[in-house]
Order: sequence, then structure tokens, then C-alpha cells
Amino acid sequence: MIRMFAFFMLLSGLVTGCSPSSGKATLIVSAPASMSDAVSEITRKFEASHPQVDVKVNFGASGSLKQQIEKGAPVDVYLSAGKKEMDALTGKNLILKQTVHSFAGNSLVLIEPKTGSDHLQSLNDLTAPRVKWVAIGEPKFVPAGRYADQALHSFHLWDDLKHKFVFGKDVRQVLTYVEQGQVNAGIVYKTDALTSKKVRIVQTLPENSHQPIQYFVGTVKQTKQAGIAAEYEKFLLSKQSILILHKYGFVTKQQ
Repeated sequence: MIRMFAFFMLLSGLVTGCSPSSGKATLIVSAPASMSDAVSEITRKFEASHPQVDVKVNFGASGSLKQQIEKGAPVDVYLSAGKKEMDALTGKNLILKQTVHSFAGNSLVLIEPKTGSDHLQSLNDLTAPRVKWVAIGEPKFVPAGRYADQALHSFHLWDDLKHKFVFGKDVRQVLTYVEQGQVNAGIVYKTDALTSKKVRIVQTLPENSHQPIQYFVGTVKQTKQAGIAAEYEKFLLSKQSILILHKYGFVTKQQ
């Protein structure tokens, strides 16, 4: 069963790795919000082939999920939308380094609401007076926000735009702000933009304007489900999962 839940309100049965209602082994996965659709589908496929396992997935900003692990949250597998977050946890010996793999990539896009007639043409148009608000992820916690920060600095636009920023707690919140017309534009992953019929992609930002966008997976050292965690990682890297990632617009080494 896939759902979002508060880590520190888990029942004791989940902490010990057993779902009290079903008797199944429980695997707790933390994953970036930008992968919610793909990881949800991959997890359903994994559960179908592993009926003895109940996987619970918590989606959020990679930086916030990292902090939860640092505070002792009962997580078995961590997926990150940034190398920085994964490196921080392996550096603190909280992730088993030998289990860390890069498994997907993405691109960064500028989006705007589909409604309206005076459309943006490029990133430079964000400086126009008619653009009042621009949404990006909070750079300290949201990798997409950090990549947006890097790209805007690369284009020498950060200082001109900083008074217009609206910060989202994760990339999906940024997408929602744009969908609802609360902001004039936003910067998100291409895969997020492709999930919405309410936004228009204005521009794909050059790869050399920001660090490579890579997704990583690793097993948390404190896990009591090392065997199942290894099976989940193996499934995530399988051809079946790669096809699902491609369906949602992610890129992999196999493309």
C-alpha cells in the first residue's frame, strides 16, 4: 500500500518491520516528490511480485527527507533527487555506501499557466514588469530549487528576480502554484510539467547552466529489512522499472 504518512507517528509495529494488520514485512521508502507518479507505479509492481511485503512510501523534498533520516526516522530505502543529499548521508555513515546507485536523470524547465495570451518566450522575460511572481523550490531543501538557483545565477538573473520569488516546499508545490495561476511562472523538472495539462513549457534550461540532475537510491544503515531493501533496489534498477521511468519522462543510462 502506497501512502504518505508522518514518520514520528508510526505504530511500533512498523518500526520493527512488521505490518500489524497483515503480518507482512513492512518496507519504508522515502522518495522525492518529483518521482511520486513513477515510484508509486514501480512500488505497486514490486508489491505484486512480492506479496509478502507491504511498502509504505513517504514523498517530499529530498532535503527534508534527509533531515528525517538524520533525526532517526525509521526509513529503509532513501531515494534522492540530488547527489548532495545522498553524499551527506553516506558521509555521516547513515546510508550503506555500497548500496548507492544513480538510476535516473531529468531536465529543468521554465513553465507558465496555459491560460492567457501574453506568453513568455524565454527565461529573460521573467524580468518584465508584468511578471510579478516566480515560483521555485526552496534551494536549501529542494534539489529542483537548487538547480533553479544555479541556472538563474548562470543567466545573471538571480539578483534581478529575487524580489519576485515564491518558494515551494517541494517541486510539486511549485507546479501547483503555476497551475492555479498564483504565480506568473515557475521552474520545475520536465517530468513534473508533463503531468499537467494546465501549464505550458516555455523553455528547457541548458544542461550546462546547472549541475547534472541525477536521482540516487541507497539503503539506510539502520534498516532491519536489509534483504527486502536490496530486492527493492534491484527491482528499481530492473528493465521493468526503467520502462516505467521512461514513460514518465525520466532519462536513464539505458536510453
